[in-house]
Amino acid sequence: MSSLFPALTGGPTGRTALRFGDRSLTYGELGAASGALAARIGGAGRVAVWATPALETAVAVLGAVEAGVAAVPLNPKSGEKELGHILSDSAPTVVLTAPGDELPSPLRHLERIDVDVHATGQGPGVHTTDADPALVVYTSGTTGPPKGAVIPRRAITATLDALADAWQWTGADVLVHGLPLFHVHGLVLGILGPLRRGGSVRHLGRFSTEGVTRELNDGATMLFGVPTMYHRIAQTLPDDPELAKALARARLLVSGSAALPVHDHERITAATGRRVIERYGMTETLMNTSVRADGEPRAGTVGVPLPGVELRLVEEDGSPITSYDGETVGEIQVRGPNLFTEYLNRPDATADAFTTDGWFRTGDMAVRDPDGYVRIVGRKATDLIKSGGYKIGAGEIENALLEHPGVREAAITGEPDADLGERIVAWIVPEDPQSPPSTDELADHVARRLAPHKRPRVVHHLTALPRNDMGKIMKRALGRD
Repeated sequence: MSSLFPALTGGPTGRTALRFGDRSLTYGELGAASGALAARIGGAGRVAVWATPALETAVAVLGAVEAGVAAVPLNPKSGEKELGHILSDSAPTVVLTAPGDELPSPLRHLERIDVDVHATGQGPGVHTTDADPALVVYTSGTTGPPKGAVIPRRAITATLDALADAWQWTGADVLVHGLPLFHVHGLVLGILGPLRRGGSVRHLGRFSTEGVTRELNDGATMLFGVPTMYHRIAQTLPDDPELAKALARARLLVSGSAALPVHDHERITAATGRRVIERYGMTETLMNTSVRADGEPRAGTVGVPLPGVELRLVEEDGSPITSYDGETVGEIQVRGPNLFTEYLNRPDATADAFTTDGWFRTGDMAVRDPDGYVRIVGRKATDLIKSGGYKIGAGEIENALLEHPGVREAAITGEPDADLGERIVAWIVPEDPQSPPSTDELADHVARRLAPHKRPRVVHHLTALPRNDMGKIMKRALGRD
């Protein structure tokens, strides 16, 4: 435990470690509560964690880490079918939850342990190795049932220490975020990250611009969010000078989990003088790249590979792209200590995910600038469009469309075309539903900014784009009745 979170055993015990609303725990209290829980669950095998945005979730995960057992965070918004699959696949022996939480029927057969955040005790002192599993985090399941990515202790330490280097992250930092705690961004970066540094976390419970203003005005130094949150911030800023002042005080504004549109970057910078930096990671790899705190905050990019992470782009046949020109699109492959070890119970999927020389196939498509900056253009399965002999990334077209004053939201997909192979299709949420921009207007807008072959040939108008809990657009749902 001390190797992952030394501040829990050797730091200033009176310093606030976690705060959720009006509830908080010092490092001394957090260490005692997680130690008491670890003593109860030692040797339990995998444990499920009902991952609500509460102190209990943090204590549960830390207790599992200290006990040397793998925690399986569960999304409280998951349907019963998905929960049933995750439980049968991961086979936890107990479920850890906050007292009073109502659990759905798939969990009721498990032994339940209510987490007492005021308990005192010491962990069992088990021996662990860097390769031992710390978490089993389930993927979104866009191409089938969710798969459980087994994340070893080594991956957590490697990612958090690499981010400390990139972001100049120290124990003096106070992080504010309002992200869910069942995934890598909210749990590993947002909770475990500050605790590894010996810093503090203030969780908003539920994201609000008022909460961001309050916490940044009260000493918080960093903000983590996803693009939907920063979009709300960008929309609010013109009428909220206090929010602008608060953001200007922050040391670091970080966005992740999906691309932040360049238009929102520019609006936030214009109002606050601060740049939002982006990083790139996924469940299986934790973090791969980031714009550095001491680097150029180039909008539309996810920065450079983190220390210890190898990254390459490859052609469709798997051959590496050796010349980075900012234009050639390839699939991102990564290698390093930040990677997961396997998909639980899926040796076939694990084998398919890696090349013979040990590189993980991310499925993300990107270009890379001569100075190493990476710009993601979309997912291989849904965002790479082959039209008229060109390989086109959906992301750059979406950014161009969002610069049009009549476009509120935008998504790009491809559909079969007898002449072009695929034609570019735009899904638009207009600013004024009564007067949406026409197909020709949007096509000309994109052609002027990018290139004629990247213009949309078809435009659909929607009232909203389908999104998941992290704000990612679910493109597979577009066009369905």
